[in-house]
Amino acid sequence: MSNVVKVSEAASLALHTVVLLAAYPKRILSTKDISSALHASEAHLSKVLQRLGKAGLVNSIRGPKGGFVLSRSSDEITLLEVYEAIEGPLASSSCLFHTPVCGGQNCILGGLLSPVNQMVRNHLSKTKLSKLTSVFRQCNLE
Repeated sequence: MSNVVKVSEAASLALHTVVLLAAYPKRILSTKDISSALHASEAHLSKVLQRLGKAGLVNSIRGPKGGFVLSRSSDEITLLEVYEAIEGPLASSSCLFHTPVCGGQNCILGGLLSPVNQMVRNHLSKTKLSKLTSVFRQCNLE
């Protein structure tokens, strides 16, 4: 079954990763810990973590006990920041095509796209990581 709202695997992995890090703020989580908890490829996760690091959302700690932590408090980081670190700016579009084939008139979806895109943007921009930590409190990471 297909979803109307599409989020890339990389963005989904990034969103889940930062929420997992937020759920365990006193732990340094290794790539192996995270990939195991999320049932994800370590190689793909490494690339995602690298992009999150470049965006200033996570810090990496080197060494045998190394891993990753959030760079700021989970009360300060929104889902939109994480999403845009992976996908770039979230555009608000009212058309499925880059260039509307209907000239912007009589869309086959009516006026659905603009409000749906705005709802997604609002949710991502208002949701702090700290509000989602209960999702991962059950992981066997402690």
